[in-house]
Amino acid sequence: MSELFEMNEEKEEVVVKECNAIKNRYEFVLLFDIKDGNPNGDPDAGNLPRIDPETGNGLVTDVCLKRKIRNYVALAKDEQPPFEIYIKEKAILTLQQKKAYEALSDEEKDGATAGAQAKAWMCKNFFDIRTFGAVMSLKEFNCGQVRGPVQLGFARSKDRIFTGEHTITRMAVATEKEAEKQKGDNRTMGRKFTIPYGLYEVHGFISAPLAKQTGFSEEDLELFWNALLNMFDHDRSAARGEMAPQKLIVFKHASELGNAPAQKLFNLVKVEKNCDDKPPRSFSDYDVSIGDAPDGVEIDEKL
Repeated sequence: MSELFEMNEEKEEVVVKECNAIKNRYEFVLLFDIKDGNPNGDPDAGNLPRIDPETGNGLVTDVCLKRKIRNYVALAKDEQPPFEIYIKEKAILTLQQKKAYEALSDEEKDGATAGAQAKAWMCKNFFDIRTFGAVMSLKEFNCGQVRGPVQLGFARSKDRIFTGEHTITRMAVATEKEAEKQKGDNRTMGRKFTIPYGLYEVHGFISAPLAKQTGFSEEDLELFWNALLNMFDHDRSAARGEMAPQKLIVFKHASELGNAPAQKLFNLVKVEKNCDDKPPRSFSDYDVSIGDAPDGVEIDEKL
């Protein structure tokens, strides 16, 4: 069994030992922007940028941002324990969970707490499980469910976004049959959707009590901050244009349970457009101000 976990004989379950799990609650605000790209295409709308249909504000899902965080961690830690990634491209989740059962002794596999011990092993070895949680209650190699200490909301643009539709040309075809059909003209046409500029704001939450349950540590927290600051630099593509973090504002509570309501802290961050009636085209077209933190809360501007 992992050195981070031990058996509670009375409850017959695996619990986290005293370790370096974080001991403070956090909230954070991330501001990021995009130029001439599509930050998060909607497959239900022909891959157009996601929007709030009532207001026209752009949206980026939490799943999209978590994917970028996972990809950064995989690059930074070379997919080695304890920083493996559970949810990744082409992963077969049953095989991921099989690793946990293979790590147990024969006696542990036959015991009543095999599933709980397998869950503990998954938390220890997979960064995204002990960070975001996971549903691992599959029929084979059941590892139960984990509530992750780190959660994100949807990112929302500060202003309405306007989607540009661009016709693009490819000077090649895929097959000889396609070339014959087009009678030697190998040009094929396509569509590309971009927004000229958008500044997005996303809120995040980190629970110390849940961190104790998964073993989410101070080292994991530092890696998470680094991922937020660097994830876009390793996610470049022609479709996404230029994406970059512009502000990362962290609220650190003096206690595990917190010293102020999250929404009160988020309201301290004011983002106001300063370009009058002109459409914003850069981060400099906005002013960002932060109010005074209440007692028991420390503000850390990481960017």
